Amino acid sequence: MNTPFNGLPQGTDRIVYVREVHVDDLPDEVREQMPGLDVIWSVHGADGKQLALVADRRLAFHLAREHDFTPVSVH
Repeated sequence: MNTPFNGLPQGTDRIVYVREVHVDDLPDEVREQMPGLDVIWSVHGADGKQLALVADRRLAFHLAREHDFTPVSVH
C-alpha cells in the first residue's frame, strides 16, 4: 500500500528534532543565562545543527510549527 499522508513533509528538510538538555551540560556562558532552570529543550535541524534553545518542550514544538517545520522528539 503506497498512500501518501499529507500530515508530514515529503522531505527531511522540514523536520526538526527536539531533545531535552540538562543545563549542567552546557557551557558556563550559556548556563549564566538560565538561572533556576535544570532542563531546557534544544531544536536541531535534520543535519544536526542546533537551531534554538528554549525553556520548555511545548515552546520548542510551537516554535518549530510556527516556522513550518515538523517537530520530532529525540530521546
